[in-house]
Amino acid sequence: MPSFDPNVAPFFSEWAGRRPGQRRDPDRASALLSVLDLDPVPLPVLGVVGSKGKGSTATYAAAALSAAGLRTVLVTGPSFRGYRERVRVDGASVSDDELGSLGLTVEAARRALPSPEESGGYLAPSGLFLVAGLLHARAVGADVCVLEAGMGGYRDELRLLTPDVVALGMVFAEHVGVLGDTVAEIAREKTRVVHPDRTRALVTLPQGPEAAPVVAGTLSEVTGGRLSPEVVDPATAEEPPERLRPRGLSAANGVLGTAAAARALELFGRSPADRERLHAVLGSVRLPARLSRHTVPGSSTEVVVDSAIDRVGVAAALAYARDLWGGVDHVLLCLPDHKDVSGAVEALRGVAVTAVRLPEEHLRFDHALPDHWGRVRAEDLSPATVSALGGRVVALGTVYFTGRMTEVLDAPTDRLFDPHTA
Repeated sequence: MPSFDPNVAPFFSEWAGRRPGQRRDPDRASALLSVLDLDPVPLPVLGVVGSKGKGSTATYAAAALSAAGLRTVLVTGPSFRGYRERVRVDGASVSDDELGSLGLTVEAARRALPSPEESGGYLAPSGLFLVAGLLHARAVGADVCVLEAGMGGYRDELRLLTPDVVALGMVFAEHVGVLGDTVAEIAREKTRVVHPDRTRALVTLPQGPEAAPVVAGTLSEVTGGRLSPEVVDPATAEEPPERLRPRGLSAANGVLGTAAAARALELFGRSPADRERLHAVLGSVRLPARLSRHTVPGSSTEVVVDSAIDRVGVAAALAYARDLWGGVDHVLLCLPDHKDVSGAVEALRGVAVTAVRLPEEHLRFDHALPDHWGRVRAEDLSPATVSALGGRVVALGTVYFTGRMTEVLDAPTDRLFDPHTA
């Protein structure tokens, strides 16, 4: 069984001890909420789902809500440099002591439940961090929670937290075979995060032809015809202006988060921030590993880090770096087999590449790669090994890898935005 820091061990104990074939158990999570007196949820929730870009959407939503004067707890995942980043208040991570205290509270409640063997399933870490966010929100008197789902929708613990507003990012063929076998099935799974009675709006980006009718039909089905999707089109949206949107493909997610926050403020009867203040706070947003730019400690080498996982994302990141620097010296790529490895290889044709392998046992790295590519273990990366690749390096891949890169680069990750900016 893996070992964890005592501050985070309670969040992983049941997952680490799960038996082969055992699944996460929503009923067990629901029972945990009851023990913690979090059923019903004691404050409004804005939930974020989608195939990719959920963290950017959630961050922009939280920033817009904080700009309006609401004390906002944000829960995202996975973390970059430490698990305390999973729970934030007005953009800033909780402390190690606060996370440890939340873990102890979760653990005490968990021990009040029947054992996982008796219940038949386990409590998933991503769900327990959502619970911790609610606990912290109650403790600090927060006005609203912005909660990012794990990979799922209906089977995700976010559904149990009865989101008042749902922000739905683009749905595409990510997690095929896990959430569904087609984009339509995945869209249905994601949309079913809505609560039949409590959800008051679903704000969505324009979906593709396979997903759009499924989202509309599923939303109508679950809510008894009460709700229809509220589509926000980044091509015509006024907020935020383009200069304040995230770079690259994440730009649409910034628009979605801002629009979902505006809709939530309207439904909660709260006044939005004036335009100048909203823009000041959104201008303070920093998204690590989303085309973020860093200098290697002790070196002049610059690195662009991005969580691109397919051909389109890799090509977009390369285009951004070339516009920024005029060229790219080397690419570090870390894509497990279930990502679009073939597409990334094609997009990187003619570029010097080193493939990175992560140590996580559940990730497979058996896909055939070009023989001339370099190979390196993630744990062997350091400022020296990165700077040796050249002056202009791009690091791309799964969030497990880009999170490690923020550590190698000593990138600041404790604050995502500043609601007190002038």
